[in-house]
Formats: sequence, structure tokens, C-alpha cells
Amino acid sequence: MTSADLDKRAELTVWPKRAPGRSAQGRPFATLREALAVAAQAIETEDAQPWIITEAGDILSPRWIRANSLTGPLQ
Repeated sequence: MTSADLDKRAELTVWPKRAPGRSAQGRPFATLREALAVAAQAIETEDAQPWIITEAGDILSPRWIRANSLTGPLQ
């Protein structure tokens, strides 16, 4: 992933971490940077499992999001 990818569209879906199977709808974001910020906040403030699908079709797991957005400010 390049820094240019941060400015492309993305869709975020936040699943409850401990709730039994429930459906969740994705929420579109103008940039991956915005989706990552909301996903990181969901991890910190909720018991949540955010998943992001990038404009290029990459699927970012909760583990990837934690490793790449909670370690410092996004560039």
C-alpha cells in the first residue's frame, strides 16, 4: 500500500466483536485515511471488529488496521 492509496475511496464495516452473528452494512468514505481514523476510534472506544475494503479491492482486517493506524498519526 502506498501513501497515494490513503487518498482513494474505501468502505468500512464495523462488526460487534462479541455479539452473535448480525448483519452490518458498509459505510463509504471519500478516503481510506478517513475510514482508518473511524476504524481506529471504533477499536479504541467500542468492542468492535472493523473491516475496510479499499478502492483497489484490498480487504484490511482488524489486525491490519490496529497495526497500521494505532501506532501513530496517519500520514
